[in-house]
Amino acid sequence: MTVFRVPDMHCDGCIRSLNSAAKDVDPHATLQADLQTRLVTVTTTAPADAVAEAFREAGFTVEAG
Repeated sequence: MTVFRVPDMHCDGCIRSLNSAAKDVDPHATLQADLQTRLVTVTTTAPADAVAEAFREAGFTVEAG
């Protein structure tokens, strides 16, 4: 489980985009997001760097949670 801060996540559409990006890296990944804190928790077997890069490629800023 890895936690990222995604400061430019603002809506459910953002969450769907992040979820899709995580599943591109690992089809079995699960994602939980909190719009108030802008924290995203990803449960995956993929390396955290790969997930962070997928989020960046989807257009999001990613910081360590």
